[in-house]
Amino acid sequence: MVAKNQSLGEQQQVEIWQTDAQKALYAQLCNAFYQREVQRLVAEPNADKLRRQLKSLPYYIERAASLVVNGHSPFTLDAQNGTWLEKQKATPPDVNEQANELFFHAHAKVGLIVPVIVNQYDKLHLRIDSIDQVSENKLHCNELGWFDFLGNALEQQYAQLLKPSKLSLAAACCGHQWQFSKRCTPRILSLREMLLAGNINWRNIKRPLA
Repeated sequence: MVAKNQSLGEQQQVEIWQTDAQKALYAQLCNAFYQREVQRLVAEPNADKLRRQLKSLPYYIERAASLVVNGHSPFTLDAQNGTWLEKQKATPPDVNEQANELFFHAHAKVGLIVPVIVNQYDKLHLRIDSIDQVSENKLHCNELGWFDFLGNALEQQYAQLLKPSKLSLAAACCGHQWQFSKRCTPRILSLREMLLAGNINWRNIKRPLA
């Protein structure tokens, strides 16, 4: 009986510690996201838009922090900066139009999280976006617009849609970027991207989370 009581007490202590650790991590992430978003909002010139964003900011920050704390991301978390860490490849993922077409014909669905290559100002990085419309042979991403199933952008010349894979999603979630074909300092993801990253179905990246 004594052994059982001791075992139960030890288990309760572990559960309490885990809860406290999660609370501390949540608070740390909220602070990191607030600092990041305040710096971004300082540059917002439209007063009405700024007020709307400030009004909704607490909800989205708390939502992003909860997704990180309760999620199952395969990456290392830098809680102080609110970023994901993963070893960066020497070169960005390759574009394979045939693989893109096969994948999106079979799996393009509203809500699916997808990686997009963005090539601007001599820098290339991967960004996370989500599908919000699907029609014959093309799909629409919430932020970056229409793409055909080959991955070619129909609106933004600097964007290229990729088939989701653990490699491409890792680069997108961890802010990996390249300049003149060389690795450079990872970028900090926007709060929107952190929310999307928290909704990736890592058990089956072909399907949105239920």
